[in-house]
Amino acid sequence: MGFNWTKAFAVAGVSLGTAFVALNMVAKKKKPGSVYKNEPEQQNKMQGKKVVFVEDENDPLNADGFRGHLEAIGESEHFPTVYERYIKRAFDVSLSFCGLVALSPVFAATAIAIKLDDPGPILFTQKRVGMDKQYFTLHKFRSMKMCTPHDVPTHMLDDPDQYLLRVGKLIRKLSIDELPQIWDIFIGNMSIIGPRPALWNQDYLTSERDRYGANDIKPGLTGLAQIKGRDELEIPEKARLDGVYTDALKGGSITGLLMDIKVFLGSVSSVLRSEGIVEGGTGQMAKEFEKAENK
Repeated sequence: MGFNWTKAFAVAGVSLGTAFVALNMVAKKKKPGSVYKNEPEQQNKMQGKKVVFVEDENDPLNADGFRGHLEAIGESEHFPTVYERYIKRAFDVSLSFCGLVALSPVFAATAIAIKLDDPGPILFTQKRVGMDKQYFTLHKFRSMKMCTPHDVPTHMLDDPDQYLLRVGKLIRKLSIDELPQIWDIFIGNMSIIGPRPALWNQDYLTSERDRYGANDIKPGLTGLAQIKGRDELEIPEKARLDGVYTDALKGGSITGLLMDIKVFLGSVSSVLRSEGIVEGGTGQMAKEFEKAENK
């Protein structure tokens, strides 16, 4: 008796359908907590506001390396297009679900490698800036040791390599550390394509993005800035590129879809060739340049 392909596909379809329904139920339950609905003190006072960065030497150093703070200058007035609200979201849900299923062996292997390397949580969470500047909890595979300062960008660490796990450099090079954000996409806090979400205390980056309306849309797993230079880019240039992407998205379904396809294919190419990845980012590059100049 031959293999019954019809029955096999039917069983697989039912299993995937059941998994999707179950994950969707979990996502709806977890969504409020992921955006601090029950923790008003954790929410962003600038949510829904247009902002500017005001330099002030009396303020503590923020995660961008500047002293200053944000001030509201008005209300955000972005109305999502049909492509943003429905088509792009449909792509996000379907592709993120497929990713969670297909990459489950990679998730398991990475989790085991991290646990064997350095006891502690497998996942690393941070408060990030989402759509309309709403704070949300972002997830990553932990690539650094437990002793690493938490809300400090890699480029502001004196020697990032000293904090990396043995498996950390590999999972960063291959961008495996970003994979748990597929869940953040499924739950609705992120999109596959969009500006990379800023840390809650990256006020300068947030203000620069506001100049281009790039805080009006969902942040993404990858974006135009990632395929145009990633860590080599300075903040104003990153924000400008995020603005270019935002303009395309707001331009309608055709321009939005074409830009998303361009960024997606460019991201695959960048990951395969490990382009644009510099441990420590722009700050680390500046340090290397300064060392070279002083020799």
